Amino acid sequence: MSSEQLQKLFRIFAKQPPFNSGTIAEARDFLDAGGARFQTPPDVTLAPFAIDGISAELIAAPLAEVTAAVLYLHGGGYCIGSIQSHRYLMQNLSRAARARVLGIEYRLAPEHPFPAAVEDAVRAYRWLLEQGYGARRIVIAGDSAGGGLTLATLLALRQAGDPLPAAGVCISPWTDLTGSSPSVTQRAARDPMVRADDLRQFAEHYLAGGDGRTPLASPLFADLTGLPPLLVHVGGREILHDDAVRVADNARAAGVDVTLVDEPELFHVWHAYAPMLDEGQKAVDDIGAYIRARFS
Repeated sequence: MSSEQLQKLFRIFAKQPPFNSGTIAEARDFLDAGGARFQTPPDVTLAPFAIDGISAELIAAPLAEVTAAVLYLHGGGYCIGSIQSHRYLMQNLSRAARARVLGIEYRLAPEHPFPAAVEDAVRAYRWLLEQGYGARRIVIAGDSAGGGLTLATLLALRQAGDPLPAAGVCISPWTDLTGSSPSVTQRAARDPMVRADDLRQFAEHYLAGGDGRTPLASPLFADLTGLPPLLVHVGGREILHDDAVRVADNARAAGVDVTLVDEPELFHVWHAYAPMLDEGQKAVDDIGAYIRARFS
């Protein structure tokens, strides 16, 4: 564990304002600017297009197999985040998994509350099937809200009778929009990135008065029976720590093949800081190895 690298990042995080200190538009710009700090390597192919009005980008590192795809659902509390904010992480995953990565701009709250994000993610997955990708050569992955959306998408596909992908990958997933997990308060002093007030505001925008226990909004409260294998990564400093651990426990109890990686000293979606943190690159490489194993 690189203490020097971690402390440098923690100093950066300490200077960042709460997301709810400004407008949603300002928060979106802030996250996009943060994502742009890491330049996409020139050997990566970026192909922007649209899926029924949903902005999308197909990202391929040099060794990406043309028959393998990862549908990546970005984080941002269902209110912020974009392809731009997560492009470096997505291309890094393409390189590690040796697969194409499909990033999408699913509709965001408050303009488009639940279930808009789920509907768009399902549509993107079906687009991959329509392009000839076999279900067993697709993995759905996401971070934070995108990790919860990964589970929600799998549940919606299961309910609709669609063929399920080879696996789901949940990075620091937000699975409980009610905020009932003990770690929301117990780990607040240790979390350098995520604040409970931000989560509450994001949840209010996304739910728009709806029930926070709705399974497709909060997969923690879902019956996870029949889902494909899951890989869940979480850091011990996260207020969302229990969101990840509890949903992994629920999935395991429902008979799902679950691999939980719990890193005691790491923070929310540390994977995104791979250029600055050795543990971030290792985590992406480990996810890539997991995905390749599922495809094989």
